Amino acid sequence: MFNTYKTIQLKNDKNGVAHVIMNRPEVHNAFNAQMIEELTAVFNALNDNKNVQIIMLSANGKSFSAGADINWMKSMAQATEDENKADSEKLAALMRTINFNAKTTIAKVQGLALGGGVGLACCCDVVVAETSARFGLTEAKLGLVPAVISPYVIDAIGTRKARRYFQTAEIFDAARAKDLGIVSEVMDLDEIDSFIDQQLNLLSETGPNAKEISKKLVMSVVGRTLPQQKKIDEYTTQVIAAVRVSAEGQQGLNAFLNKKPIKW
Repeated sequence: MFNTYKTIQLKNDKNGVAHVIMNRPEVHNAFNAQMIEELTAVFNALNDNKNVQIIMLSANGKSFSAGADINWMKSMAQATEDENKADSEKLAALMRTINFNAKTTIAKVQGLALGGGVGLACCCDVVVAETSARFGLTEAKLGLVPAVISPYVIDAIGTRKARRYFQTAEIFDAARAKDLGIVSEVMDLDEIDSFIDQQLNLLSETGPNAKEISKKLVMSVVGRTLPQQKKIDEYTTQVIAAVRVSAEGQQGLNAFLNKKPIKW
């Protein structure tokens, strides 16, 4: 049985695997405030659940996540800078909760992964994508920036590549996402479940504490722990809040929301 949520589904199996499934297929699993709240709550709960060792993140429908929900973007365009910062802090908390989760996290990506959808993937330990999946850090097209997700995307793809893709906002395929480091493996849909089963079998043969300590070890070696991430989030949330209320951000958001072309 799935637990009752409005925007996600949760299923725990007997092998210590929790399945978190985004469930807004009609909007390509775009984020809204409720989905962010529910994902944060469920990942926090699973972090503390001793019966869970692995979290599988996936999505119903054609796409993994197309980024921000249009109604959420309307509220961004009309909000003050302080309101935008408070809103961004909730997304930052979600990304932290997934990235620093004590449990092994595996993401299964199909269709579109745009903006925050790319951020979700970059926060997971293992990411397997369907061959036809498409990715993009498309915020700059709207005069915005991928600020909140930037620490995790830069972790995955590196500084130089981030400088390119944050500015060009180009769409790229799953093979390129693998080359960049966003995706671990790319394969046809009928091969994905077999690959995930192999990963689960491998993970079942390693100690729960060893897995958790290994993740913390990596974070510590690269020099960013959870408290340090919270300080970084103070900066990134302020950046996106200021950009959203800027003249360029307002121009981009309003053009998108009114389905008008943007001339930069």
